[in-house]
Amino acid sequence: MNVEQIIGLVVAVLVMCLGTIGAVLPAIPGTFLIPLAVVCHRLYFGVHGAHWWIIGLIVVLTALTFVFDYLATVWGTKRLGATWRGAAGAVLGGIVGIFFNLPGILLGPFVGAVLLELTTGRGWRASSKAGLGATLGLFVGALGKLALCVGMIGLFIFDVVWRS
Repeated sequence: MNVEQIIGLVVAVLVMCLGTIGAVLPAIPGTFLIPLAVVCHRLYFGVHGAHWWIIGLIVVLTALTFVFDYLATVWGTKRLGATWRGAAGAVLGGIVGIFFNLPGILLGPFVGAVLLELTTGRGWRASSKAGLGATLGLFVGALGKLALCVGMIGLFIFDVVWRS
């Protein structure tokens, strides 16, 4: 592996890490940056990049992140009785919460879900329970996406280093 390949690998991994951060935090470009970095690396380095079947696997895993995120959110909202408004409130609360550091990131989805659940005429207790479900669904989805993103990055690094 020469210096140019090492620099290319580092740049690709940094873009993938940005994608991983975006997969977990709302309003930041996310998971799609990982296959984009893999394909760009392959196009630039040719046979020294990731193998095409690895690229295909990473694209499938990227699609799985969206499916997992959706299913986790649906599970959390349905499990504790949230409506679509609660799920939407959790997402909006997560976006607003980014501007308030860690407490905002943790409390934003819950507050957003509760506030929008209250607009349906539900009481505080039912809205809080639904808000908790929507928030848990978002967090489970984020953890799943994080695990899949780390796996994709590891798969890419292993393949590129192995092939060099």
